[in-house]
Amino acid sequence: MRTGNWSRAYAPGSVAAMQRILKRAAIVWVPLAVALTGLSGVVYASVQQDLRQGANDPQIQMAEDAAASLDGGAPAGSVVPNQSVELATSLQTYLMVFDGSNQLVASSATLHGGPPPFPRSVLASGRGQDRLTWQPEPGVRSAVVVQPWRDGFVVVGRSLRLVEERESNALLIAGLAWATTLAATAVAALVAAAVLR
Repeated sequence: MRTGNWSRAYAPGSVAAMQRILKRAAIVWVPLAVALTGLSGVVYASVQQDLRQGANDPQIQMAEDAAASLDGGAPAGSVVPNQSVELATSLQTYLMVFDGSNQLVASSATLHGGPPPFPRSVLASGRGQDRLTWQPEPGVRSAVVVQPWRDGFVVVGRSLRLVEERESNALLIAGLAWATTLAATAVAALVAAAVLR
């Protein structure tokens, strides 16, 4: 009896019926999978951009305030924080002032005890406020705002370490949600195809 049941379950007609169910399920599920993939990508990109753009906010204020003070005649040293900031380890905001020759004249930033090598090409091409990611060495990344003033540029930055950790967490959450939703919709499509045959 058991042998007979096993034979009927795997008879050619049963295999053909299963193939039809799988085909109908795929017709429903593939467009859903494409839409879910696109939606997950849009959600992650939106969160990532919000995190990255938000990382510039304190620097924008500091850079604009420092440039206004310098334009008003304040000496470069007066707009730079007193505390030195080590770029390789600190999360604090730092400020650098460059003159019209793109030479560093005052700074609260250090890299391994010396002045960090900020690229002069960024200053040479700057015409207005610029916001960028600066990596003076592998593993050291900063969200930087470059603000022109009358006789040069102000550069304000801070570490992206915390922001990048949050971006990684957001990617993990989006990936798990994407995979779970794909699996759930695949099961639902199979059930619907089997019930509605």
